[in-house]
Amino acid sequence: METPVGLVFLCFSGAGLQRLVMAGENEFREGVAIGYTEETQALAPGVLKAWHDQVAQALDDYFSGRSTDFAALPLDLKGSSFHLRVWQELRKIPPGETVSYQELARRLGNPRASRAVGQACGANPIPLIVPCHRVIAANGSLGGFSSGLPRKRWLLEHEKEVVGGGPGT
Repeated sequence: METPVGLVFLCFSGAGLQRLVMAGENEFREGVAIGYTEETQALAPGVLKAWHDQVAQALDDYFSGRSTDFAALPLDLKGSSFHLRVWQELRKIPPGETVSYQELARRLGNPRASRAVGQACGANPIPLIVPCHRVIAANGSLGGFSSGLPRKRWLLEHEKEVVGGGPGT
């Protein structure tokens, strides 16, 4: 789907949204194609379309500045137990707010794990919905973002101006 930050590709498994890829990421520059899998083909008729429509509507709401409940989306996150804990904690950061990698590590009970938190953010398969863009360096700089720093900056500014204070993730 087309968004203010470029094309977004949604990839589903048999359990829900598994990847959100913004055009220009390495997978697409390297020519990896995404299509139907046996798992998604085995879904009951209409399930995949309903999931797609639900995610697309949530993204449209987000980019339009309307209240967005990403928590209700069908997600299929796969990763290490640490990654899953980080991604769960990311979903608690309200729109329009940021936390440092160090603060996120502290919230997870291991204040020395800021580098591992950064790696988990970089491995996040569903950026935006699992809002790793809301994590910044302790010195206030943006840090990194798998979809590029200009997109991270845009998303943070958008949230502060339009979405901040709404229910969100």
